[in-house]
Amino acid sequence: MELKLTKGKATREAYGSAILELGKGNPDIYVVDCDIGKSCKTVTFSQELPNQHVNVGIAEQNACGVAAGLATCGKIPFVTTYAVFGSMRMLEQIRQEVCYPKLNVKIACSHGGFTPASDGASLQGIEDYGLFRTIPNMTILTPGDYNSTYECVKLAAEFDGPVYLRFTRDPVPTLYPEGYKFEIGKANILNEGTDITIITTGDILAKSTEACIELEKLGISTRLIDMFTVKPLDKMAIEKAIKETKGIITVEDHNIINGLGSAVAEVVAESDNECKFKRVGIQDQFGESAPYESLLKKNNITVEYIVATAKKMLEK
Repeated sequence: MELKLTKGKATREAYGSAILELGKGNPDIYVVDCDIGKSCKTVTFSQELPNQHVNVGIAEQNACGVAAGLATCGKIPFVTTYAVFGSMRMLEQIRQEVCYPKLNVKIACSHGGFTPASDGASLQGIEDYGLFRTIPNMTILTPGDYNSTYECVKLAAEFDGPVYLRFTRDPVPTLYPEGYKFEIGKANILNEGTDITIITTGDILAKSTEACIELEKLGISTRLIDMFTVKPLDKMAIEKAIKETKGIITVEDHNIINGLGSAVAEVVAESDNECKFKRVGIQDQFGESAPYESLLKKNNITVEYIVATAKKMLEK
């Protein structure tokens, strides 16, 4: 696939469009809102499909219970809220009421990572998919642009079991063409390379793509992997990168502890092959009220830092 970024939209917009299409085609698709449908783009769903919509108010734990009940009746509920609430305020309920019985509930969360920038640390979900990595039976999808999000929401609806979906608040560049096929548990190799591998996920896909393009201009053959399924992890793609390239860099808008970087590090550590490895992400610190790009820069989640890290790896 050609590495070409174009102007895009927020991935939460894709969720709103996809869930409406799914709901119209399947009366078993439900949205369980936590009183933030406007921010999470489910208002149109509630207006056009009121019999498939439940707004529990600011009561996330209750939303999970309602969704679990709907799932036992054969419905496919999407609990919709912010990442910080969907992961932490609902964590016990998701573990006990959804994942333990392996119910067909989807947790669809906007405002993941630093994207709620000006809202401050309390609304920046920087630990969300790391928490869900530790819970059995949970599948985690973190698409990186509008088109991939649209397809991942459809995949989640087709998948039988708990799924966590993470979306962004602000627009992100588009990389994938419409209708690109995705498969849960299988990473997308966006660029082949033999020197360095960049493994990325979520909204940082664009910066990782830009870094890949810059490295290629410098004559550094760079493999770019979109690990949009954080769990189950595509271990085969990682093991192949360990064998065929000289170093791996993971890039994410999430705490480097227990995030994508940790997941990949586990595979690297258990491999029989030597491989240089570096995690780029939120440096185990809370965010603050600041522009999104400033928060990323403070944590070295930039194109320049990724390129410099790759060059340093090869020098060694």
